[in-house]
Parts: sequence; structure tokens; C-alpha cells
Amino acid sequence: MGFHGGGWFSYIRYDEEQDRPDVSQALLRRVGDYARPYWRGIVTILATMIGISLLTLLPPLLMRDLLDNALPQRDFVRLNLLALGMIAVPLVNGLLGVAQRYASSSVGEGIIFDLRRALYAHLQRMSLRFYTHTQVGEMMSRLNNDVIGAQRAITGTLVALVSNIFSLIATLIIMFSLEWRLTLLGVAILPLFVIPARRVGDVLRRVARESMDLNARMNAMMNETLNISGALLVKIFGRYRSEVERFSDNAAKVRDIGVRQAVISRWFFLGLSLVSAVGTALVFWVGGHLVLSGVFTIGTIVAFSVYLRDLYGPLTSLTNARVEFATSMVSFERVFEVLDLPIEITDQPEATMLVDAQGHLRFEGVAFSYEEAKGAPVGLEEIRRFGRHARSSYVIPKVQRKGGDGASEGEDTPVRYALQDVDFEIQPGQVAALVGPSGAGKTTITYLLPRLYDPTEGRVTFDGHDLREITLESIADHVGMVTQETYLFHATLRENLLYAKPDATQEELEAVCRAANIHDFIISLPEGYDTVVGERGYRLSGGEKQRVAIARVLLKDPKVLILDEATSHLDSQSEALIQDAMERVMRGRTSLVIAHRLSTVMDADLILVMDEGRLVEQGRHENLLARGGLYTRLYETQFHPQVG
Repeated sequence: MGFHGGGWFSYIRYDEEQDRPDVSQALLRRVGDYARPYWRGIVTILATMIGISLLTLLPPLLMRDLLDNALPQRDFVRLNLLALGMIAVPLVNGLLGVAQRYASSSVGEGIIFDLRRALYAHLQRMSLRFYTHTQVGEMMSRLNNDVIGAQRAITGTLVALVSNIFSLIATLIIMFSLEWRLTLLGVAILPLFVIPARRVGDVLRRVARESMDLNARMNAMMNETLNISGALLVKIFGRYRSEVERFSDNAAKVRDIGVRQAVISRWFFLGLSLVSAVGTALVFWVGGHLVLSGVFTIGTIVAFSVYLRDLYGPLTSLTNARVEFATSMVSFERVFEVLDLPIEITDQPEATMLVDAQGHLRFEGVAFSYEEAKGAPVGLEEIRRFGRHARSSYVIPKVQRKGGDGASEGEDTPVRYALQDVDFEIQPGQVAALVGPSGAGKTTITYLLPRLYDPTEGRVTFDGHDLREITLESIADHVGMVTQETYLFHATLRENLLYAKPDATQEELEAVCRAANIHDFIISLPEGYDTVVGERGYRLSGGEKQRVAIARVLLKDPKVLILDEATSHLDSQSEALIQDAMERVMRGRTSLVIAHRLSTVMDADLILVMDEGRLVEQGRHENLLARGGLYTRLYETQFHPQVG
């Protein structure tokens, strides 16, 4: 990146309509809320910094006394005391610096912990819709880079701001006492510090946000392609070169924005250095004339020149503090952007805890659209808290009911529904099978039961209670689910199983693993239940992972069991064994099964036939087969070939 075109000014182009720092009192109060628990540490930091600032003012006075008194008067005692003072000042300063560093690290790491915990807790409460719109790398960037940047704003910029203000005031007091005319001359160039700082601060803030966005994008790309699933996909399709090129493009943008940020800062500080040099030269020139005229001593002008350096140092830092503060506020903005995202699925104020569940399920006029949050920021890429396009609050709008023309009332674009007018009832202890072509809405129904989504219209009831009136905790206690894609943590088999019930005994683990036909396989492994399964369980076969997942949900012992293609990865022998086991474990539970296996469908108490989001048929196998409808066609084309 060279200095072509508009020269270095192209690096600091500034559009007045770009985002400006919104360092409002509300934002500062919110930042203060995180710093408040650590007020003792912050006081310690400020006290030590003030002590260091005061001690830093002593050496010029000691030097002045040496030149004006000790040396001319040949006072050896005074000389010795001044020498000891020169040693004592840095020693005490160093000890205060150690105390300051301890307090600063304690406060900083504490704030990092609090912000990360708040962010992680909030992200854990976000709906499934949010995760389908957000890259993992973007979330990691918010949890790491942005949190650290926010911490620096408190323990670095804000503390340094207070310290430099104190140093500046103390230095000015001493300088005025030494020579008021030279002090006024030194202060006269102050506008040359302030004016460029106001402009560059806003530019650097905008560049800092762009840098964070580009870093988050690069992290997201790495996360997608460096996990085992992404790496496998890259290798299967031979996309090594294209992925390296794609990463290079992202990394190049990060590199270029870093260079731009560094160059802007360097030119800025070059300007400040020139201003400082001009001010120092003026003071030396005028002060030299005053010394030659006998107005004050050589020791005074030497001390004054040191204080002038101490004046411009804090002054430069204060000028830069505004730049750093505006830049660091970007980190807080990005953290608060996430914390302010609305939680779509949450407990109502009067939600009840479901006890003594029976497992009676009912869908009443249920319609659902995955586009329910259209127009609202549902992923991190879509949110901006500050700036002219900002939204001060986020509301997830409800989709209007489809009109007769297939369009939503009050909407120009038709809403695409995954489910429409779905009504059915599953009695306690019954096994219901969901069948239908791909995309018919079977998996969507299983997402509504554990309340991963809420219906757009209608309601889903559990033992007569609307799911929205039951606490999420009790729903999770009574509803167990095995999804199409089995996910295992990079941990041991025992740890993965105990995720369902942390206090389960070894006997309970073995019982559910026998029921899932996986116990014999586990004990055949060298480490048995303490075998590490690898990233996403990739050290196990698809059928083995599926059976571990079934054992895990059985350990939870839910009243309602949802199996979404739970036997899809099993070979014929394993399927036969597990089908017998599933018949036993389903007794006494309400079970909803998505299956393409004939045996599961034929033995179900209720078969729900879905097509294009609608429930077109329901009943038992024999009754549906006699109707000659969609189920009959599915049976003849999909199920019947399995017979014999």
C-alpha cells in the first residue's frame, strides 16, 4: 500500500456523515457498571499513578538545586543528599509501579471475565434462528478481541486520562511558580494539539471498527474451514488452492487496514512532535535571552526545559487519549450490540414449572415461518448499534397471516410458510410417526415441541399448557431429542453421556448403553468409557455416534422422546437390535419419530402424513393404506420395496 494518488491525506479521508463516536452519558454509565465492582482496584491504580506523577516532578527541582546551590557553594552535604534523592525517586517510583501493575491486571482481567461471562450467557439464550444467521468465528471475535479492547478502555485509556490531567495541572503550577511568561509561551501552542486530534480521533475510530469487522470475517472463515467438517469438505472437493486464495484475500484486507491505521497514527504523532519541538525551541530562545539578561538562573531554565517536556508529554498523551478513547469505545459498542440483541425464546413472567408430566401433546392451528424475524437483526452481521443507520432498539416482528392471494396482509412480498394449519393430538404414551417427502415440514414440527422456535400462529400444548406458558427449564427436563446430525463434544464417552445427567452412576450409564446397543462396543475399546471421541465424535462411525446419542437421551429419561431420523445411520444388523430396544424404552413415553423405516411406521399408534407444510393425513397404518392417498403412494414407492 503506497502513498500514491492523494498522498498521505488519502489515509485520513473523512466523511462528515460517517459514524461519529456516541460517547453519551448512558454509554459511560453502562461502562461504569462493569468497572464499579472493582472500584478499590481503580482507586489503587489512580493513587499509585498520582504518586508516580508527583515523584516525577522532583528530579528537575533537584537538578535546579544542584546547579544553583550545591555546585556554586561547594556544599558536599547538599550534593550527597541530592544524589540520594536521585536514587530514591526511581526506587519509590518502581515500587509504586509494581503495585499499580498488580491492581491494573486484577481490574482488567476481572472486567474481561465479567464481559465474557455476560456475552456467553446472552449468546447461550439466543434462539436457534440467531445461530442459523451467525458465523461462529464472528462470535469468537466478540468474545475475545472486542472484550479485550473494552478492558483496555477502562484500565488503560480512562486511568491514563485521569493521571495525565493530574500531571498536567501539577506541572503547570510548578512552571508558573518558576516563570509565568515562559509558561504562557509554552501553553500558547495548545490549539495546535487539539485541532488535529479532533479530526484524527474520528477517523481512527472508523478505521478501528472496520479493522474489527475484517478480523471477525477472517476468524469466521478460519473457523469454517479449519474444523474437521470444513477440512474434510475442502479435501473432498479439492478446494485447497481456492480456500488459500480466499483466506489470502481476507488476510490482505486485515493487513491493509492495519497499515492504514498505523500510518494515520504515525503521521498524527509526527505532527505532534513538530508542534512540541516548536514550543520547546521558542521557550529556549526566549528563556536564553532572559538568562543572558540576568532575569533568572541557568538552573531555572534547565529545570524549566525538563518541565516543558513533562508538560508536552501529558499534553500529547491527553490528545492521544481522546483518539484512544474514541477507538476503544468501538469495542464497548460491539459488545453492547450483542448484549442488546433481543432474546426471541424466553420465559414469560408468569411461566409455570411443569411437574408430574404425562406427555399429552397437541398442535392447534399451528402455522410457522422461518422468515418471522425478517427485517430485524437476527445475526451479528446485520446489527449496528451506532451511526446514522443505527436502530436504538430491536423488535422481532410477527408475520401477518397469509391472505387469500398467498401474500401477507400489509406485506408486498409473500411469506413462505414451513407449516400451515397443522392440527393433531398425541395421547400420553403413544408413538407417533412423521412421514412425508423431503421438505414437507417434519423436522420443523420436532423443532416446535422443545420450543426451539415459537409458532407464528396457533399454539403447541403440553399436558394442556401452551408451551409459551411453561418454563424453558421444565420443557428441557421433560423433552428429549435425537437430531439428524449427531453432535458429540471433544471429550470422553463418559463425559458426553453425563451431559444428560451429570450425577448418573456407572450402572445407569451401562444400562442406557445396553438399551442403545452400544455398551459392548464401548467396553471393547482400550479406554472403555474413558475413550476420547475426537472433534465432533469423528473417531466413531455414524451408527456408533447415533447410538451414543440415543443412550445419552435415554439417560435423561424424558417423558417425551423425539427421534429425527435416529436410525438413519445404522446398518441392518444394528437397526434390528436397536429397534427391539427402542420398543422397550418407548413404553411409558410419548414418542414422535421421523423415520423412513417400514417397521417404525407400521407399529406407530399414529401416523402423521405431511406434504408442503400441511398435515394431509393422519391415522394408523392400515387405515391410511386403505384410503389410497399420499401415504399409500409413499408406502408403495418408499416403504414397500423394503419388504422381502
